[in-house]
Amino acid sequence: MNMTTCIIGIDCATDPKRVGLARGRVTADGLVVDRLGKVAKGEPVADRVVDWIADEPRVLLAMDAPLGWPAALGDALAVHNAGDFLPAEPNLLFRRETDRFTHRQIGKLPLDVGADRIARTAHAALTLLHEISERRQCAVPLAWAPEFPGPLAAIEVYPAAVLKTSGMVFQGYKGASQTAQRVGIAALLRRRMTFATDTVILLSDDDVLDAAVCVLAGYHFLQGLCIPPTDSDLARREGWIWFRGG
Repeated sequence: MNMTTCIIGIDCATDPKRVGLARGRVTADGLVVDRLGKVAKGEPVADRVVDWIADEPRVLLAMDAPLGWPAALGDALAVHNAGDFLPAEPNLLFRRETDRFTHRQIGKLPLDVGADRIARTAHAALTLLHEISERRQCAVPLAWAPEFPGPLAAIEVYPAAVLKTSGMVFQGYKGASQTAQRVGIAALLRRRMTFATDTVILLSDDDVLDAAVCVLAGYHFLQGLCIPPTDSDLARREGWIWFRGG
């Protein structure tokens, strides 16, 4: 693991005001998170991210959003005409293998990117990657191993899976009435990373809390703790959710 890697956790959303951001750095002592927040009104998310990574030689973006679509859906639609029968079973057509795998591992199913509004979040995430690439004048490929080539790469993560496999509450912590749950999660996060910034926002804003969890997911990836896909060719078509073994 490269000890100079910066990790940007991004809780993606279609509305920039709902995008949570966190920045961490891998040091000899572990993981240090020194930035938490959201963009100002009218500020592009890509501008904030590029500002945060301006002087970083190596950056991993850990993004909470699907970064691909089911291969079966793409294959079926490529030859489909309106009114034609779709023979594929819906759970195979609209869900990726990584979604099914995650469900088996943690007991919670990610939203179907092929049949749910999460597809718009996926589109927004891919647009954000493109914008970051243009501003940095550097490609942002997906990383498939901790020692990824190039100065910048991205992975797909899922906060619920990170929380569950880290022994934390992984559902029921969102919304104004769930402050107590977020307090508990924040306390456990402080045992797994060092915060060099005010953490009050973690208690009031679940988007930013999720972004901090995304940073932890990126750290697990860089440590080589995450479960890789068994079918790498399929994963490269559909994407893969990276989280550690439970």
